[in-house]
Amino acid sequence: MRRLIIRPGAIGDCILSLPALEALRADYTEVWVARQNVPLIRFADCVRAIPDTGLDWLEIEPESPPPRLLESLRSFDSIVSWYGAGREAFRAALKRWDLRATLLPALPPGGSRHATDFYLEQVRPLTSRRAAPVPHIPCSPVPAPHVVIHPFASNEKKRWPLDRFRELASRLEERWEVGWVAGPGEELPEARRFSDLYELGRWLAGARVFVGNDSGIAHLAAAAGAAVAVIFGPTDDRVWAPRGPRVRVVRPPQRPAPVTAVAVEEVRKAVRELLEGAGGDTPVT
Repeated sequence: MRRLIIRPGAIGDCILSLPALEALRADYTEVWVARQNVPLIRFADCVRAIPDTGLDWLEIEPESPPPRLLESLRSFDSIVSWYGAGREAFRAALKRWDLRATLLPALPPGGSRHATDFYLEQVRPLTSRRAAPVPHIPCSPVPAPHVVIHPFASNEKKRWPLDRFRELASRLEERWEVGWVAGPGEELPEARRFSDLYELGRWLAGARVFVGNDSGIAHLAAAAGAAVAVIFGPTDDRVWAPRGPRVRVVRPPQRPAPVTAVAVEEVRKAVRELLEGAGGDTPVT
């Protein structure tokens, strides 16, 4: 069977759905994702950035989409897509050109069910494969500081104040090497930057602990195998927390609540527990 999987979305959304994507593997598997996420899909026979496929032409020019696009879509025995489920024009174009696809909602409904479990349940009728409900990106670690901090998130309401990250780093640096990482457009002069998310994942895997906000990079760190201390505020960690055996969620007592309600000492305690569990030379005290 030739199967096409279309998974748009940000870094965290893609990573949380990795077990579902891998459960959909077929004799030949092609995956279309957001450009930045292409390096993270390691199991497929072919991975393409959605903008390079011309997929949006099904909506832009529904009466005359590119013949190459139609030929490509028709070459698959199965198409499973998180793209277009809520877009009437896209669904109409599929019907017009007799393109059969299973369209799946990209966001879990309200409640406390974890997103990874939701995505796995969505694909269960489509495959006999079973996958562990923990996203995993196989990679070989490269040397990194003991603690790596990413103090950003796409949504400002998810950002723990930078001065608290700096206070945390100052206290940790009494015993541990601390490094910083940032992405494009994130202003932090001392930060290291990567143009390839897979290479960033390898570096994060080489750290003893990753510390960050509720962001795609926290999900990447956990999937790459790093110990993770992640700070939550307005979003529900029961649904959106990174998954892994060494993940500690630090959040206010009540949900939802401003991320500013999290104290430095609470994060430091989580990092200390992870460092001690990592077999470090000297625990933070």
